[in-house]
Amino acid sequence: MVSEALMSEVGAIVRDVPRQLLIGGAWREAASGARFAVLDPATGRSVADVADGGPQEAILAMEACVAAQADWSRTPARVRSDILLAACRRMLVDEERLARLMTLEMGKSLAESRGEVRYAADFLRWFAEEAVRLGGQYSLAPDGSARILTTREPVGPCILVTPWNFPLAMGTRKIGPAIAAGCTMIVKPAQQTPLSMLALAAIFQDCGLPAGVLNVVTTRRAAPVVTTCMEHPAARKVSFTGSTNVGRRLAAQAGDRMLRMSMELGGDNPFLVFADADLDAALDGAILAKMRNIGEACTAANRFLIEESVADDFARRLADRMGAMTVGPGLSDAQVGPLIDAPARDRVAALVRDAVDAGADVLTGGFMPEGEGFFYPPTVLTNVPAHAEILNTEVFGPVATIQTFRDEAEAIDIANATTFGLAAYVYTRDLARGLRVTDRLQVGMVGLNRGVVSTPAAPFGGIKASGIGREGGREGVEEYLSLKYASIAI
Repeated sequence: MVSEALMSEVGAIVRDVPRQLLIGGAWREAASGARFAVLDPATGRSVADVADGGPQEAILAMEACVAAQADWSRTPARVRSDILLAACRRMLVDEERLARLMTLEMGKSLAESRGEVRYAADFLRWFAEEAVRLGGQYSLAPDGSARILTTREPVGPCILVTPWNFPLAMGTRKIGPAIAAGCTMIVKPAQQTPLSMLALAAIFQDCGLPAGVLNVVTTRRAAPVVTTCMEHPAARKVSFTGSTNVGRRLAAQAGDRMLRMSMELGGDNPFLVFADADLDAALDGAILAKMRNIGEACTAANRFLIEESVADDFARRLADRMGAMTVGPGLSDAQVGPLIDAPARDRVAALVRDAVDAGADVLTGGFMPEGEGFFYPPTVLTNVPAHAEILNTEVFGPVATIQTFRDEAEAIDIANATTFGLAAYVYTRDLARGLRVTDRLQVGMVGLNRGVVSTPAAPFGGIKASGIGREGGREGVEEYLSLKYASIAI
């Protein structure tokens, strides 16, 4: 259990975090006076409450975006870059405070939270460097009659909807390019993890971001708030990270309004291990791909596809590693924290029960622990029937399912047999095979002999039901820019 001394320290950190709405540079309560509780998933108890904004606050936030957009778009790129760099440095100085805050409201281990603070700060550094490289092109028309001038301009006010599983990194991955491009924005953080975003917004204020550029509306009524923002005539873009079902609804609304959109949605990611792979490296990669963030990641490996001749050995060794991981509050020394809330834990437990009832074998885990908090143990299932629901949905928890394949063609067929197309992982010593399989996998990202694909320098995103657009890399800032062409007479 978490010590009283540690809880007292965390309580002090929470008291320092703004718990109001940020609109037009001012912290304010919701007009209704309503607030909602933020829970510690390790205990299920409230640790703070924050302002519960609604459509009225959404309109005010959009008006603040409009008021700030013209001046912000004319702000020199170097100034925008310097603000991003200052916020990056401040995050790194505040790493421990931000990490403890994140663990308290989200549940991941302190080690992972510290890593996320650094990862989130890296997005600000990356986009600070990109901010000063948003040039255009000047060329001669082929017929010699004119000069062609292309320039890039900010798209305008953006609506950024962030998830609870990476509350800081998914925030900076959206806020960073918006600032670099010269866009104003409204951020609607997840109801479960508003504190991290409010702390980040305060950092940007301290680093000189002008009033109205970044507005934060915390709410437990996401649909009316986001819809109100999207229906505002000044709205120009929506960026959403979350479930495919919600993403489809937002994409339909964005289409009606002809808004630019970035949708980073769910995944049912395969992890392929061929018989010639380095099994030790594959197991290391499997732990990263499955257990990073307690399995609550869109890039998490959902389906482990192992060549028949090494499947039993791989399954046994994976079960040994996962079964040895300590489960407990993230603020302790535990390696595996709680899931985000009771519905998430109950859903994972139901998927495991369904698979076992269908004939799957449990090598480790597979039970609902007693006591407080929303914990579920690392679990490995083998002999999972193809019709089991767990093989056809995003698990979002610490459960690994193992299937076997006979040859490369079958492996690819199984891997691609999903409506999703976010990420995949391939382990083989045969480079030609690795490149061949990479080409045939229907996904947006592949980890070849790597268990992690995310980096600020690379374009993150998927195909099929896993989304539209890219975040990170040079492509990430392009999502926030419009291209203008001028024809200049000679």
